[in-house]
Parts: sequence; structure tokens; C-alpha cells
Amino acid sequence: MTSAKDAADPGGAGDATPPVRRRRGGHPLARFLIRRILTAVLLAWGITLVTFVLTNMVPGDPVAANLGQRALGDPAIVAQWRAEHGLDKPLWEQYALYLRGLVQGDFGVSQQSHRPVAEDLAQFVPATLELAGAAIAVSLVLGVAFGVVAALRRDRLPDHVLRVVSLVGISVPTFWLALVAFYVFFYRLQITPGSGRVDPTIGEAPAVTGLQTVDALIAGRWDVFASAVGHLITPALVLALYTIGLLTRFTRSAVLEVLGQDYVRAARAKGLPGRVILFRYVLRSALVPVITVAGLAFGSLLSGTVLVEAIFAWPGVGQYAYKSATTLDLPAVMGVGLVVGVVYLVINLIVDVLYGVIDPRVRLQ
Repeated sequence: MTSAKDAADPGGAGDATPPVRRRRGGHPLARFLIRRILTAVLLAWGITLVTFVLTNMVPGDPVAANLGQRALGDPAIVAQWRAEHGLDKPLWEQYALYLRGLVQGDFGVSQQSHRPVAEDLAQFVPATLELAGAAIAVSLVLGVAFGVVAALRRDRLPDHVLRVVSLVGISVPTFWLALVAFYVFFYRLQITPGSGRVDPTIGEAPAVTGLQTVDALIAGRWDVFASAVGHLITPALVLALYTIGLLTRFTRSAVLEVLGQDYVRAARAKGLPGRVILFRYVLRSALVPVITVAGLAFGSLLSGTVLVEAIFAWPGVGQYAYKSATTLDLPAVMGVGLVVGVVYLVINLIVDVLYGVIDPRVRLQ
């Protein structure tokens, strides 16, 4: 005899749960990356527009800056120079030509070095990336470590000392610290190398990546590697001091906030070791805001190396940008602005991806 339940369910499925349909459109991380890349492309176009407009709004005459006052008296020379550099065309047409060149990988020709701007950037950008990368690596290690120690020793002597150190790091001007460090450690004590990236008596390693430390390792030149590291330490520490102070304060606040959460108290009540609680629960949640600050700090290091590179004679993009700006070398200035903007976009993309890696709650959202 057929029961009422069997009649209502002729297929015999009973109370079986229907299969869960998977959301179409691929993996959530892949969709997220596609959206972020498309957004980055639009932002990169916006960067080109803003950089072009602001560069052309700078007061001054590039003709006078490059040819001098004597050449200005000859209209034929002025007209020829403007025609060679496309300055005789309307502004919108100049921008269209600039965009077309960017799509083809052409940043224009520098009015000072008379070389393609792309070649100049390929020469100077790796030096700045090496300096800023070393500075942010030191900042992350020391800043996070100091912040954790200060939070775990709250209102004790280590906390007070580290808070003073972080305040000093944030307050001291970087250019003044660079001058003092160069004078004390090189000129007076002679315990650090002089200016430049390597000792001129040793010579540089064959260029592969443009990073002296990496190229020296690839070539097996340990003498060049030791010299490159020695020249890198002082300017990297000078650049890192501000970021160390910033990360120390942010890490301390983030760790203190996480230590007061219920799941941390529950983990302690279960008798889990303190090291497990710190690394598995506390740091994993506290590092999300710290990563944001570190990403912004790395971008600011790229734009803040001008004075440090000048003091330590570091041949980076900061010096190239300064010389280009003082001579109104418009293609070079726009090239530097575009490179720095793209670096910001890449860093923000990496930070967003790290959110999902560190905090599963971000992946669920």
C-alpha cells in the first residue's frame, strides 16, 4: 500500500537535500582579479590624463629652459624646436599622440638626454626600486616586531621606549636625517661606504635586472654584492625610519584591538600556547590594516627618495625626476609620473589579494 509520503514524492527522493548549484562565472578570486585589472586599466588612463594636464600647466617655457635666452631671439629656431617636439599642435592632439605612443611602448624622447624616456626609466627605476624595496623590507620586519612587543608589554618599559622611538621616527625629517647619517657614519667615523651604488674601484656587475645586489648574485660577483649591500644599508635605513615608526604604532594598535576579542580569550581559556595564539589568531587578524599602511608607505618611498638620492648620490628615478622638472623636460616628467602611478596601482592590487590570503572573512565577502 502506498503511503501519503510516497504519493507526494513519486520519485522516491524523500527528504533528500537538493544539490547545491554552483555560482556561475568562475572562481571568486578570478572574477575579483579581472575586475581589479579592468579598474587598474581605467585608473592608468586617468593617470596619463592627469599627468599630461598638470605637466602642461606648469609655469615656464620649455623652449627657454632647453634652448636658452639667446635662442629665443630667433623665431626660426623656436619654431623648429616646437615642431620637432610636437609643441606646435593643439593640446588635445598632443595628448592623442602621447597616448598612441604609450600604447606602442613609446614614452617620447627626453629633451635633456636626447634618448628615449623608456631607456632612461629602465636605467634609473631599478635603482630606486632596490632602495625602496630594501627600506620597506626593513620597515616591515622591525615595525611589526616593535609593534607586537609594545602591545604585549603594554604600559611597561619596552612599550614606552618603543613608542618614543616610533614618535622620533615619524617626527624627524628624512632629508635632515640623511645629512646627519652621511656626515657621521661616512665623513666622521668612516664605517660606511661613500656615495653611489658600488665602490667605483670594483665596478658594477653585468646588468640583468638593474638591481645591483641581484645582478651580483647572478654573476657570482661576491665582492660586488658586498659592496652593493654596504652602499645600500645607510640610505635604506634612513628611508625606513619614518615607515618603522608608522608601522610600529599601527601594529601596536591593531594587536591591542585583536587581543581584546572573544575568540582570543577563548583560545587562552582552552590552554593554547601563547605562541600559537599570537601567530595563528592575533597576527593574522592584525596584519590586515598593517598591510594597507605598508602598501601606501612603499608608494610614498618611491616618491620620497629625491632628497635621499641627492645626498647619497644614488642614481635613481628621484634624481632623474628632479633634473627633468628643473629643465621642464615634459616627456621625462610625464614618464616618471606614469611609472609611479602604475607602481601604486600594482601595490594596491597586491594588497587586495593579500587581504584574501590572510583573512578568510575578506574572501567570503
